[in-house]
Amino acid sequence: MALRMVTTTIGWRIYEITHNPFAIGLIGLSEFLPAFGLALYAGHVIDKSDKRLLLLRTTFFYLLCVGGLLALSFGPFLKLLANHWIQWLTYLVIFCTGVIRAFAGPALSAIIAQIVPKEKLPAAVTLNTSAFLFASVIGHATAGFLIANTTYLVSFSVVGAYVIIAWCCFFSLSPKQIMVTGEKKTWESIKEGLRFVLRTKEVLGALALDLFAVLFGGAVALIPVYARDILRVGPIGFGWLNAAEDIGSIAVILTLTLRPLHRRQGKTLLYAVTGFGACIIVFGLSKLFLLSFIALMVSGMMDGISVVIRGTIVQVKTPDAMRGRVSAVNSMFINSSNELGQFESGVMAKLLGVIPSVVFGGCMTIATVVTTWFKAPALRNMEY
Repeated sequence: MALRMVTTTIGWRIYEITHNPFAIGLIGLSEFLPAFGLALYAGHVIDKSDKRLLLLRTTFFYLLCVGGLLALSFGPFLKLLANHWIQWLTYLVIFCTGVIRAFAGPALSAIIAQIVPKEKLPAAVTLNTSAFLFASVIGHATAGFLIANTTYLVSFSVVGAYVIIAWCCFFSLSPKQIMVTGEKKTWESIKEGLRFVLRTKEVLGALALDLFAVLFGGAVALIPVYARDILRVGPIGFGWLNAAEDIGSIAVILTLTLRPLHRRQGKTLLYAVTGFGACIIVFGLSKLFLLSFIALMVSGMMDGISVVIRGTIVQVKTPDAMRGRVSAVNSMFINSSNELGQFESGVMAKLLGVIPSVVFGGCMTIATVVTTWFKAPALRNMEY
């Protein structure tokens, strides 16, 4: 909830200050650079660490970053700082959260296998994704409500409270076994993780497909522009548009929890990403709030199918001793692609205009699926 509230609140605030879609793109770039640059090293550290302790530390540092956002929303600071200083100091805080996410994201994924038995991993992945998306909807909606009715100081105070709750939840876990023992050079350890991903074609294909789908289909980054200037629905409508994808994802993931996919998961993944791209095109062209909301919600349903299948492939195919490194590579492909996609959306909006850039992204997503269908038969025929 905290992560999603920060994304929503910062996006609205930066666009309110600048009225420039490219400035929203710079938020994604600020977080992408450290998260991507440190990901492989982070994987090595995670495999050699107690993942619970690592999560406690990273959550504490994230709380300090929220404190920075609180300071930038505090009355006396607002009087001292011009808007451009608030903008660039916000980018600096987001850069720090990118450093933290390089370690926290893969650790969150890797610790699942130390909490549940291996035979229950597919169900655990689905439930974990459902919980994350449910929290995501609440985070987006809460942020929209607080932006409309309170101040940024109140919004970031609620974020801080969520982070403290998260820290307490991690603290309640028992210490976790360190899966990699003995001395191994950092670079050798990193190369071992990369080699595993590159040689496991199903994992590589699923990660690459999601990378390009998120990179080109990142219309969510421009929702502040649509909410404010195209659909004119204000901050509450903005919050609901941000939550629409997650609402769709929750609906389909709850369905998959009750009726799991038992066959043809690879082809289902490709069909789902195609549907995602089509929904992004509809959203880009829509001038009606209801149609835009439905397009985003259905895109979330398609993305939910993709997330479950991809997450299960990675968890089932990865040995315990390499989960940190493989999760880090997954983070490079997936988590960082969200931020890079946000930057790409800002750049393309500046070059092509907002609506053409979103339509272009949806078309490129579909083109990526067509290429993957013919170039990655191992993924296309994948079943687990």
